Amino acid sequence: MTVLVAGLGNIFSSDDGFGVAVVDELSRRSLPAEVEVRDFGIRGIHLAYQLLEPYDLVVLVDAVQRGGPPGTVYLIEAEPGAEPGEDVPMDAHDLGPDAVLSLVPRLGGTVGPVVVVGCEPAGIDPGIGLSPAVQDAVGTAVQMVIDVVTGQGES
Repeated sequence: MTVLVAGLGNIFSSDDGFGVAVVDELSRRSLPAEVEVRDFGIRGIHLAYQLLEPYDLVVLVDAVQRGGPPGTVYLIEAEPGAEPGEDVPMDAHDLGPDAVLSLVPRLGGTVGPVVVVGCEPAGIDPGIGLSPAVQDAVGTAVQMVIDVVTGQGES
C-alpha cells in the first residue's frame, strides 16, 4: 500500500503552519518504506500534480476550523467531491485542500481515499510560530498519522 502524508499550511500565519510542523516531526520518525512524507506548505498546485501518482491513501495534515477549542485534533474522512468546476483558481499559493482535490481530475488523475488530520487553530494571523495549544497538539497529530498509516487507527 502506497501512502502520501502531505503537510499543508503557511508557516508565516501562526497556527496555519500546523501541517508543516507535523510533517517535520514525522520526517524524523521511522515509518514504513511505502509511506512518503512531504511538506507542501502553500504549494497546493504541486500537491495536485503529486496526486497524479497512484496512492492507496492520502493523509492531508492541516489546520482546520470546525468550531472546537484550539488544539483539538480531528480525523476527517474526505468525501469524494463533485465534478470539478471551471472556477478552480490557478494561483499556486492559494489552493486549499478542497480545490486541490477537485483539480486532480481536471489534470487527468483520480483521487483515492483521503483523510485529513486537522487541528483547530487559535489564530491564523500573520506571525511565526504555533500557539501553545496547537504546539501541544503536534504530538497527538503525529501519533494519529502513524496509527492511520500503519493500520492501527480508524480511516
